Formats: sequence, C-alpha cells, structure tokens
Amino acid sequence: MARSRLIQALSTQLDSRVELDQLHVSVARGLAITGGGLRVFPNNHAIASETNEPLIAVASFAFHANLAGLLFKPMHVGAVHVRGLAINIPPKHGQNGASGQRKFAKPKFVIDEVICDDSQLTIGTNKPDKSPLVFELKHIVMHGVGQDHPWPYEATLTNAIPRGEIQASGAFGPWNTESPGDSNVTGKYLFDHADLNTIRGIGGILHSTGGYSGQIDRIEAHGHVDVPDFSLDTANRPVPLETEYSATIDGMNGDTYLNKVDAKLAGSSFSCTGAIVSEKGKGHHIEVDADVPAGRMQDFLDLAVKSSPHVMSGVIRTKASVDILPGHDIPIMKRLSMKGDFSLQQIHFTDPEIEDKVDMMSLRAQGKPKEAKPGAPDVHSEMTGHFTMKDGQMTLPDLHYELPGASVQLAGSYTLDGKQFEFTGKVRTGAELSQMVASKWKSVLLKPVDPFFHKNGAGAEIPIKVSGTGDKPHISLKFGGDK
Repeated sequence: MARSRLIQALSTQLDSRVELDQLHVSVARGLAITGGGLRVFPNNHAIASETNEPLIAVASFAFHANLAGLLFKPMHVGAVHVRGLAINIPPKHGQNGASGQRKFAKPKFVIDEVICDDSQLTIGTNKPDKSPLVFELKHIVMHGVGQDHPWPYEATLTNAIPRGEIQASGAFGPWNTESPGDSNVTGKYLFDHADLNTIRGIGGILHSTGGYSGQIDRIEAHGHVDVPDFSLDTANRPVPLETEYSATIDGMNGDTYLNKVDAKLAGSSFSCTGAIVSEKGKGHHIEVDADVPAGRMQDFLDLAVKSSPHVMSGVIRTKASVDILPGHDIPIMKRLSMKGDFSLQQIHFTDPEIEDKVDMMSLRAQGKPKEAKPGAPDVHSEMTGHFTMKDGQMTLPDLHYELPGASVQLAGSYTLDGKQFEFTGKVRTGAELSQMVASKWKSVLLKPVDPFFHKNGAGAEIPIKVSGTGDKPHISLKFGGDK
C-alpha cells in the first residue's frame, strides 16, 4: 500500500512515469520507510525527447511517517533523507510549447523537509558546441516540497572552476511540469575561499556575495567580488581587485552576460560589459569591453608586466576590447588579446636616467640647451595612441608623445615579460637643430644643415629610437656626433 501510494503521489504531482526498485517498511520504531532506485521520467506529452534518462533519480531515501499521513490526501511526510539525488533537466528545444501555458499540478503530497547529500544537477543542451552544465550539490535542504508555492532551500554547492564551495539559500519552484527549465529560482549566495589558481594563468583567492532571481534559463544576478591578491602569470604580482556586478545567466547552458561590472584594481576604477560563453570541451570564451576613465598606469603594469621598476607611471584613460579564448591547458597570455585606444597623462619615467634624458630633450627642443643637464626639472608629458595585444606582446602602431617643445611619433612593440622593447619614429621640435646644442661653434657648424631638418613646419624633424628591455629602455637622439 505504501509503495502504491508513493508512486501514485509522485506520478500525479509531476505528471510523469515513476519507477521504484525497492521499498522497505518497518514498524519497529514507528512507521519507518526506506527505498532506493527511484526514477521519475520526463513528461512524454511535454518533452519530445528520445532519451530514456530519468528526469529525477534517487539512489536511496528514508523517512518516518504515520499511517494517516500516507492514507489521506495530500500525502504528508515530515522529513525525508535522500542520498544520490540526480536531476537531469532536458534541453529546452525538446519541450513542447504547443499550449504556451505553464501547468502546475495540484499538490498530491507534501514533504516538510527534504535533506539531500551528494547530489548532482545536470542541465542538458541542444547545441552541439556546448557541453551539458553539471553542478555538484554537496548538501541541500528543501522545505515544503510538493506544495504549489515556492520551496525554501539551503544548499552547499561544489564549484569546479574556480574551485570552492558556494553556500546558497532562497526559494525554488513551484516545479514546472510542462517546462522544467522555466521553473523559478530566487536566492542569495556566499562564495568564499575560491581558488583562482584552478584557472590556468591567473591566481588569487576569491570572496563573493550576492543574490539572484528569475527562471532557470534566465537568472538575473548581482553581487560583490573581492580578490585581495589577484594576479596574472605574466607578472605573478598580487594586486587587489574588487567588483560590483549585475549579470544575466542562462542556467540551461551556463552562459553569462555581464550587463555592468564596476571594478577597482588597486587604486584604479573602471567598468566593463561583456559575455562569458561556454564552448564544448574547451572551456569559456570571454569577451569584455572595458572603460578606464582615469586609472593609474602603475596598477595595470603591476598586474601584467614582470619587470620592476616599471617604465613609467601616470594617469591612463582607455577603452578596450578584451578577448580570452577557451583552453584549459593553455596559459592565459596565449589566449588573451586586446585592442583599443588610450591616453596617458602626467607621465613620469621611473628610471632617473630615462627621466633625465626626457627632461633634457624637452629643454633642447625648446632651444634651451644650456639648461639641459642631469637633474633638470621634470617635465609634464602625455601619450595617445591605439594598441593591440596578442601572444604576450603589445603593439603600438601610432604612439604620439607630447612634451614641452617637442612631439614624438613612434611605432613599435614590447613584450609583457620585459625582454623586448623597440620603437622607432621621429621627434618634431620647436627649435631648429642649431639651437639645440650648447656649444657656439657646434651651433655655427649646424646652421647650414638646419634646412635639411626643417620639415612640415617644425624647427627640426629628427629620427629617434627607443630600444632595450622593459626595465631598462634606451632612448637615443642623434645630432651629428652629439647625443
């Protein structure tokens, strides 16, 4: 009688075929029921699927009940302990939407509390380039299961990448028998001590809190993420990162669309939008558009460039597109590419020798060669240009550098590991060539050649080369035999 009542209640409630391999009833300590091999199959009218995989499978369960709870409708049970729960939500394409209406069965059973351990949720996909989405559910407690209103729950989920445990609580349902993927879910979460080192190429320990609501196939999420020691393997230098985000998550395939992310990297604030899309067998493809209105150059160099001290500091403004290809076993810098435009203001070169050369170049370009000596006052300068980054190399095809008395146009590239640094271009100065040397006799000798360097309205147009390494670049200007 108990087996028949249980199968009837489940099949009526879920409008599905139910199978049960084992059921044992004991009256030694009250009415105790245990069982195993419970399977609930998809609604054949609602889901056009050729698979024989059950929608819900339970390895074993146990509960106590009184006789009245099993005989009268709706059937009532206090607490059920479940081990090995597997929920398989079929892809949405197999759901028959002919009626266009959601149908919720009237409650045929009510369970006060369902306690599940070692469970798994698998969400199928009809897209050949995507793998099913699998969640390992370590511990779940659901309340009021079977009632025709949302079921409160508390859950502990094991997240694979980045590795860590998620504590969540909220409400699920009621279960949509016609379209399981359209069942509602709301809640809040805590994701603590998540190890980003499980994602090759980045590091740090992540802490995140937030909330979510919607249907399984469209969940609106928002929250806060804090990584006090975020790093990239190109530099292995921890930098604090904080973000506030709002996103739309397709729970049927795991794709996440970043509606807005407000982030702070050390002392630099910026915002992002984009998408994180899964690709079958490869991982996630990340595309992000970033806007940095006024960041600190040194913060981004700390994160990405190994060489120290950095070439320069300053205020950076940039809009860039970031593309990270999937690939579990490929370092992130091999998968990361960027492109965009930028401007740098209040530039200061951290190497005193480099800064001295820039300061002296500015004074010469203004026609003040006698003041061009080491220790000259620092000048204010700025850069603008476009950039692309791929395979760990930054390329700048049209770098424009402005400083008092001169403008510099360069093109070149450098590697983010600091091992290669080479640019070529030209310097356009306000002063003529003969006005840039302190020696009177050299000035006289250079007078005849001034016309050869006097081009396009500039006092002089002189070739320039910047080469060396990222932490020791060398800037050279050639005035005949004078440098």
